[in-house]
Amino acid sequence: MGNPKAFLTIPRQEAGYRPVLERLEDFSEVEQTLNTSDRRRQASRCMDCGIPFCHWACPVGNKQPEWQDLIYQGRWKEAYQVLSLTCDFPEFTGRICPAPCEKSCVLKLSADEPVTIRENEVSIAEAAFREGYVNVEIPPRNGKKVAVIGSGPAGLVVANQLNRKGYEVTVFEKDELPGGLLRFGIPNFKLSKIIVQRRIDLMISEGVLFKMNTMVGKEILAREVVDSFDAVCVSIGAEIPRDLSVEGRNLKGIHFAMEFLGQQNRLLEGVSVPPKNQINAKGKKVLVIGGGDTGSDCVGTANRQGAVSVMQIEIMPKPPIGHNPETPWPMYPQILKTSSSHEEGCIRRWNLSTCRFIGERNVLKAVEVEEVEWVKPESGSRPEMKLTGKKEIIDVDLVFLSMGFVHPEQEGLIKELNLATDVRKNIVVDKTNRTVENKVFACGDATTGASLVVRAMASGHKAADAIDAFLKNKETNE
Repeated sequence: MGNPKAFLTIPRQEAGYRPVLERLEDFSEVEQTLNTSDRRRQASRCMDCGIPFCHWACPVGNKQPEWQDLIYQGRWKEAYQVLSLTCDFPEFTGRICPAPCEKSCVLKLSADEPVTIRENEVSIAEAAFREGYVNVEIPPRNGKKVAVIGSGPAGLVVANQLNRKGYEVTVFEKDELPGGLLRFGIPNFKLSKIIVQRRIDLMISEGVLFKMNTMVGKEILAREVVDSFDAVCVSIGAEIPRDLSVEGRNLKGIHFAMEFLGQQNRLLEGVSVPPKNQINAKGKKVLVIGGGDTGSDCVGTANRQGAVSVMQIEIMPKPPIGHNPETPWPMYPQILKTSSSHEEGCIRRWNLSTCRFIGERNVLKAVEVEEVEWVKPESGSRPEMKLTGKKEIIDVDLVFLSMGFVHPEQEGLIKELNLATDVRKNIVVDKTNRTVENKVFACGDATTGASLVVRAMASGHKAADAIDAFLKNKETNE
């Protein structure tokens, strides 16, 4: 701890966002960066607590106090080395992680001014790439081959970890470019795809083989993959969106959020999308159903496309601002989150249930919603939703459904590989990451349901360790 009084004398300073009118004109990252001097000052605020709750709260187990002090001392290379021990891709988590570490920082709990851990993390990663601390590492091969199905955050971690342990890793991806959610789910204004491709290029240089446009279970039979490799890891995510089965659902103008976000990212990548299939909010009244981060991403994308108005509705009550007594630490705080997209223009409403979609000649024109209230039973169980009968019609041209995803056990590949039972019991996550298929493993959202990118990465790391232990044990027994 280089400066033991910094947390008393230096206030929290965030880099902030680019001006709204400027960032609405493009899809470049909205977040700015601090200069090196200010970043070192922010790192000096870390108190090097006796019990670092930030470390405890981090899904990948980052050693924040260690690399905060190294930043403060200007020892960026060593900071990156320490950070890389626990986090495979800090350039991703430093941009898009909701930072549970900061929610548990002692300075957050005591003064509501946590250390800027997330921003400090990405500054280490960018300094490492900029200064040439990130080098191609090609280890000697051990003769074993591993297949990874899915190239999202979990699959990339599995591939990265096993490749560096000497395995020949092949990643199968159904889409035209690797990255999964990182590539086609998260908007460029939050995570530039240049950053994603930079890491993919590094992995390719280190020997990871990516097979694109390949749907395992369709183009390649799942059993053929199992028979061709010494181990297989299923990291296909949880991609089946939760639908809204109400009257008028089939009207033209209603789309799943990921259809919209994925298509916009493809267009920015130069992927050809036929004009008749393009979803564009320009000049339209947009309604986003679902109050989470994905819905917020739809808001930002619609505004950049030139929507005349954007509304986001949520069936749950409006969370409190700043502090929620019902979710005290160490619970994750359920408080009102205002994203950069919300700041760019959005009407937000809560306690609204969607009754039906209204259209003319099969084209969406409006949505009927009803106000609901949440009543907490005297027994203390979960609140119950009650309809109030207060209905209204909202004129809209486009609706994006952003209500989460169904449980991954419904994914066809998991059923085909007989993984559903183990996935449902979370055996693959909580114990050995192994399934009843002797050499088939699973990780990420395919085992837990939709969750955070950083949790998927942590699961991928555990799966890689389990695969490595399994194959070494098998070799020893042979």
